[in-house]
Amino acid sequence: MGFLVFLMLGYLLLSASLFFLFPKAGEEGWKGLVPGLNFIVLAQLVGRKPAHAVWMLFPVVNIFIYAGLMIDMARSFRHYGYWDSVLAVLFAPFYFFYLAFKADETYDGPALAKEAAFKAELEEAQASNQTRKYNKLMASNPYKKGPVREWVEAITFAVFAAAFIRMFLIEAYVIPTSSMEGSLLVGDFLFVSKAHYGIRTPETIAMIPLLHNRAPIVDAESYLEKPSLPYYRLPALEAIDRNDPIVFNYPEGDSVYIFPNRTWSIHDYRRGAIPPRYAQQIKSGAKKLVTRPMDKKDHYIKRAIGIPGDSVSIRDRQVFINGKPADNPEHLQFMYLVSFPNAQINTQPFSDWGISSEDVIAQQGNNAFIIVLSNEQKEKVQAMDAGIAIEPFDVSKFDNNPEKLFPHDSAHFPGWTVDNYGPVYVPKKGATVAISPENIALYERVISAYEGNDLSVKNGQVFINGEAADSYTFQMDYYWAMGDNRHNSEDSRVWGFVPEDHMVGKPIIIWFSTKEGSMANGIRWERLFKYVGNLK
Repeated sequence: MGFLVFLMLGYLLLSASLFFLFPKAGEEGWKGLVPGLNFIVLAQLVGRKPAHAVWMLFPVVNIFIYAGLMIDMARSFRHYGYWDSVLAVLFAPFYFFYLAFKADETYDGPALAKEAAFKAELEEAQASNQTRKYNKLMASNPYKKGPVREWVEAITFAVFAAAFIRMFLIEAYVIPTSSMEGSLLVGDFLFVSKAHYGIRTPETIAMIPLLHNRAPIVDAESYLEKPSLPYYRLPALEAIDRNDPIVFNYPEGDSVYIFPNRTWSIHDYRRGAIPPRYAQQIKSGAKKLVTRPMDKKDHYIKRAIGIPGDSVSIRDRQVFINGKPADNPEHLQFMYLVSFPNAQINTQPFSDWGISSEDVIAQQGNNAFIIVLSNEQKEKVQAMDAGIAIEPFDVSKFDNNPEKLFPHDSAHFPGWTVDNYGPVYVPKKGATVAISPENIALYERVISAYEGNDLSVKNGQVFINGEAADSYTFQMDYYWAMGDNRHNSEDSRVWGFVPEDHMVGKPIIIWFSTKEGSMANGIRWERLFKYVGNLK
């Protein structure tokens, strides 16, 4: 709603400026106040057909149409400079107020028509060898641009176009970790559609184009948190279904510590989930906390296991949705203890089988390793030697921090592990749940961080915005996200629900893929241009 108010105010200012500007171009001022008609008249005044204004009805495309009309209107008042174009695009209402009220500013006619006529006269003089006339025309050519400006405008347009395509339509994304193996592999380069789940308008507007949240070389954030716009999303092309792959902003990524190999949240630090060498840097103050707005949080990719209103639980590694076994992904992976008959282990085919170096978790003795495998990979490893033993590995023995798992309250939710977990209700917009000090850990972050309420627990009572509460009605839909690599994935079992406003888009195609994320290891040619929109 806030973003719509912002657009409406901008449109009203533009309409008001056209009300004062149109009379200078021989048009009645009231036409500038009529929605739709004002852009039709504007198109005619710059030399376009009235139907050109129809493009203003098409999202994203209308941004480029708008920019062209604003620039051409400035040129119709004999303002041909580069900075005139910039001001006309970024601050059109104020620039047009200036043109309207400055006495010596006059309308020169439709810029496109006049430019076309000038070029025709120039070509005619050149074709008929009228050198003197040609040189005279070139000397007074208001449309002439030097090579520097040509390059600047070309680069500006390319960056502008690429930034808007990335912001509103398609963004490239690379799989950095093995959390979605073996469905999506480390080194897969994806195109993510932002339209499928609804185009989300940017919250952060002061930023370096084409960078997400970190600027290289200077190693600093690539944006300013202020000014900012409120959250708004256009209608979705499709709903998010169970098991759909989703790209989203890391829910706990609002306050983070950034290290060379990865980013940790302040919540990881408080839960003792950060390796000691990193935790010591934070404790000593050597590593500073970085805060990020929602749209600048890191991007994660998982599978939407649970959708709004679902009850999710895990029993002996099997996910259950609303009490029924969920459909498992085709390449579901778990940790196994793999014992080899001797120390000479041929791991050369591992990469070809999709077993990355990250999947070899740890060595156990001389000849045994903890390895993440799918059923298909298990069969291939077993076929290497009849003496190889593969047994399920109890991951709770490998990482037994009870506070690592959401909702980080082992006193009220005892015994939860990554393989035996829940049940957890996934919040649905408009649904009401009972809340108490015993279960508030499940919904604390939803109520406070995601939906902006003041939450506290005092004397055995939950208070929301200063008032005692024993129930809460959710304002947004939420999702439960998990990786296909169930034992090597930080997902909703660690940080909880994914709010709908954190949703970025749907991965649709693998356009490039390198083995284990390195060109040195080779290219996975069979994965190029593979469709992943309905990943199973």
